Amino acid sequence: MNIKTKNLSTKQQGHIKKWQDDKGFGFIETTAGESVFFHVSAFRAQRRPEVGEQVVFTVGQDNQGRLQAKDVQELSFVQQKMAQKNNQIRQRNHKRSAQAEFEAGQKKRLFLGIGFYGVVILLAVMNKLSWLVIAWYVILGVITYGMYAKDKAAAQNGDWRTPESTLHLLSTLGGWVGALVAQTYLRHKSQKPEFRIIYYLTVIINLAGLLFIMVNGGDLTGLKALF
Repeated sequence: MNIKTKNLSTKQQGHIKKWQDDKGFGFIETTAGESVFFHVSAFRAQRRPEVGEQVVFTVGQDNQGRLQAKDVQELSFVQQKMAQKNNQIRQRNHKRSAQAEFEAGQKKRLFLGIGFYGVVILLAVMNKLSWLVIAWYVILGVITYGMYAKDKAAAQNGDWRTPESTLHLLSTLGGWVGALVAQTYLRHKSQKPEFRIIYYLTVIINLAGLLFIMVNGGDLTGLKALF
């Protein structure tokens, strides 16, 4: 295809075949073997052109309608910019994917917490669990969430932190739903594997304690056997 019949705005690739530095112009040979004139003012690098280097350009016209190369750029520079742009796109897509996964996880954790409260309330309605136990879980959940929020604020402000052992103790006593919500919505203590493992252990211990309470009458008097 002759270069005159191409879309003049299309990026083309070639190499500098001839360059007359004293006159400030030269010629680019395209991948199709055609020769295109270009002036030093069209070269975008902060240096003089060199014979043989690969370039990317568009074809335009001068004041007399003659074809010449415009916006001549080093191929390596263009490739580097494209790589940076592609990397930014990948990072942006990764963040969007991570955010979508996080939001999906939020819903699952929220449903888990609501489901747990729903089950214990149902057990209370069926007289298999004392309403004092329900109140205990709700109060401990709120307190635990507040402690997580306080610790996150302290971490951001460089203040005195709440010991992790305190947070785990609250979860063990029944505040694990509040801890779950805090980890999810405050994004606090949600990325530390060691902490998460111990947290899940506190959930198991607490549920075992709840089962023990139910076996022993369903009210807080069943806790006496634990001490």
